[in-house]
Order: sequence, then structure tokens, then C-alpha cells
Amino acid sequence: MSQPARGRILLALTRQDVDYWGQLLGKDREVTTERAWPADPSIDYALVWKHKPGVLAGLPNLKLVISMGAGVDHVFADPDLPDVPILRVVAENLTTHMTEYVVWRVMDHHRQGMAYRAQQAGKVWEEHGQQTAACVHVGIMGFGHLGRAAAKALVALGFRVNGWTRTPAAAEGVATFHGEAGLKDFLAATDILVVLLPHTPATEGIIDYDLLSGLRRDNALGGAVLINAGRGMLQKEAGILRALDDGTLKEASLDVFEEEPLPARSPLWSHPRVFVTPHAAATSDPEHLVPLMLEQIARFERGEALDNLVDRKAGY
Repeated sequence: MSQPARGRILLALTRQDVDYWGQLLGKDREVTTERAWPADPSIDYALVWKHKPGVLAGLPNLKLVISMGAGVDHVFADPDLPDVPILRVVAENLTTHMTEYVVWRVMDHHRQGMAYRAQQAGKVWEEHGQQTAACVHVGIMGFGHLGRAAAKALVALGFRVNGWTRTPAAAEGVATFHGEAGLKDFLAATDILVVLLPHTPATEGIIDYDLLSGLRRDNALGGAVLINAGRGMLQKEAGILRALDDGTLKEASLDVFEEEPLPARSPLWSHPRVFVTPHAAATSDPEHLVPLMLEQIARFERGEALDNLVDRKAGY
């Protein structure tokens, strides 16, 4: 993986496909997967995903850290994170995958997928009443690039869409709410809650029993629904199970969890009204993401503005 020595890259990730990432990056840059010395001055850039804490601290000439995905909570988990710019990757490929996941899960809950699958297992022939999409309000918590794309697709299908953000925002065809003051009204107007928030100290554990209790239960679906495709540490799984068991929640689709992989002992695996996917809503495709990362490095070297620069104070 040797190329002319210009902006050497450290590839620090916990993935099985590290060799493939290295091959693609190595077509343009010199790439290494480990430091040559305890304090390695030869590395200028670090591409990371759940890297080992302390790895970046031994890079005195590090100029830029790039997260190999839209989330950056794993970057901030490093207590010795150097004070350099951090970028996150926003790619149409990732956005498309996430939009597909959100639409899939919303439609499945809307069209009574869980009820019909249970009936099939029991060989029961019974039709359920069906409302139009316009009767269902989908609320999206986390209204950044991914949330807006999902909202646009849902609006096109006829759903009523609400968006909640930390600060004021607007989107065509979407009723928007913001801040702590707007959260109660947002939840009260939501039948299906879609969570796409980043994980920060302010959002950790936000999806708990109290929040779920604020969702509208008297609705066309016959109850409130949760879909979390954001981060596992946003949710309190004990609270979700309590909400399911006492009727606060009708159903849930969960792609992320407090502990991953989801332990075999977790009751979420076998709960009849929970749909589990293994953090697979939007996977990173090296062929799509590597050119974007290399372009950001090239722009940095030319002194140009960078895309998707992380706000360290906000945590995303």
C-alpha cells in the first residue's frame, strides 16, 4: 500500500474489512494500520471507527481525524483525543440506506406487519382495518441530513411528518418543533417516533419511559410505535420494555442497542412486538466513502473549506 509520501494515513478501525479499506485508500496515499513508533511523526491523517483509546495521542503531526461514518460518538470516547479538526462522513449512499430503512419500518408498522406475521405463524386468516398514510403522524427526532431525507420520502408517501431539533429548523411539508420547550408538543403529535439523533452527553438515555409516555396512543395505528436507527446509548431498554408491556408502546423496531452485539439474554430478542436488526440500517460502503474522504484530505491540503466539520462543543 505504498504511494508517494504525501499526507500519510493511519487506518484505525475495528472492522473485519480493514484490508479492503486499506487497498482502496492505498491507491492514492500511503496507508498504515499501526504506528511505527510510540510517537509517530509520519502520520498526518487518521481515518477511524471505534479505534483503541490512546492511538491518536501518539501522533504529534496529526492534522485531521475523519470518522468512517456519520456518527462521531466513538471518536469522543477516546479520552486522549488530540485537538485537531474532526470530520464525519455524509454520503448519498449512506443516506439512501437510512431512508430505505426508515420507510421500510414505518410502512411495516403502518400496514400491521407484526400482526400479520403472527397470524401466519398461527395459520389465522383475518383482515385488519387499514388507514391511509395521511392518518398517521411520523415524528423524527434528529432532523439533520439523514432525518430530512427520510422526512422527504415519507411526505411523498402521504404521511404527516413532524421534525424535532435542538435549534429552530424548517422543511417543506414538515411541522417542526425545537428545544426542550417544543418536545412535549412534538411527542403529543406523533404516532410513530423515528429516532436519528446523534449520541452526545445531552442525548444519552433520552429515549426512556417518561419520553415514550408522551407519544400519542389514541391514533389510527391503535398505539404508539418506536423506531430507533440512531445510536443505542440514546435509549433505556428497560424503559422500552416497560412501555411495551403496559401498553404505552404498541410496537418497536430497534436497530441499535445499549450493548452491541445484543446479548442473547436480552428479552428484546423474543419480545413479540419488537423487530430487531443488527445495527444494519445504513452500513458504510468503502467504494462510496473512500473517494469522499480522500477529497476532504485534498481540500484540507489546498486550504479549502471542509464538509461536515464536527462541532466539538455540540458533540456532532
